[in-house]
Amino acid sequence: MKIIVTGSLGNISKPLAEELIHNGHSVTVISSKPERQKEIEALGAAAAIGTMEDIDFLTETFKGADIVYAMEALNAGSFFDHSLDFIAATTQIGRNYKKAFERSGVKKIVHLSSIGAHMSNGNGILESHYRVEQILSELPADVSIKFMRPVGFYYNMFAFIPMIEEQRAIIQNYSGNEKEPWVSPLDIAAVIAEEIEKPFHGREIRYIASDEASPDEVAAVLGKAIGNTDLKWQAIPDQQMLDNLTKAGMNPDTAKGFVEMNAARRGGILYEDYNQHKPVLGKVKLEDFATEFAKVYHQ
Repeated sequence: MKIIVTGSLGNISKPLAEELIHNGHSVTVISSKPERQKEIEALGAAAAIGTMEDIDFLTETFKGADIVYAMEALNAGSFFDHSLDFIAATTQIGRNYKKAFERSGVKKIVHLSSIGAHMSNGNGILESHYRVEQILSELPADVSIKFMRPVGFYYNMFAFIPMIEEQRAIIQNYSGNEKEPWVSPLDIAAVIAEEIEKPFHGREIRYIASDEASPDEVAAVLGKAIGNTDLKWQAIPDQQMLDNLTKAGMNPDTAKGFVEMNAARRGGILYEDYNQHKPVLGKVKLEDFATEFAKVYHQ
């Protein structure tokens, strides 16, 4: 099959492209960076250089594709861009995709959504995923869409490193011994590759997770990996968390979205739909990630 992969050679898109090529598919990888072209072609894929903001580019690239894997991605550092409305910008990419799908005639889509996409509000920055799912669901009934909803990414924990170094603790506006799901990009790529091979039927939703661990367990596992067995996960009030993020330079509205998203983790509000549709857990466990975390921590 001819498959279009968005997301350049990111943490999900690169292993996904490699798997699809290995399975014998003709793969085109979209990237906004011309310097990525040689690396994309070295994988055995074709490169399409353009942006998610360019509807004409997307339309031409999608034409003739059997399946499109679509994800919304903003530039690194977008959380700290004070001129950017993160949710609005991400939602606009969803609208661009919808127009490009309509114009190109694509009938099968795998869309990277997120945990929290079942919530129209109260989910902070994850609201953009709810909005995009709603936008894509407006496509005609003969367009089949698989909404992939991964949970919190392991690699988001790399953001804990500065606070561990400075304050000897993981500090967030939630904590405790209530388990929550985490996921590796490798497991996300594996699930998407699996779904691409399966039949498409209307609108489908699949959650993706690798492991489940409470904040206390995360602190214990990461602490052991870095040689700090006293590492603790501590909770602070929402306002203090917001102040910390804005002082660090984050866009105030984006910071509010982060705080609200974390607040929804308390009591499992964010995970209510996930818990009703739990997936089989993937291969990459927290202990596996902890080894990678320790290498980065000690660099």
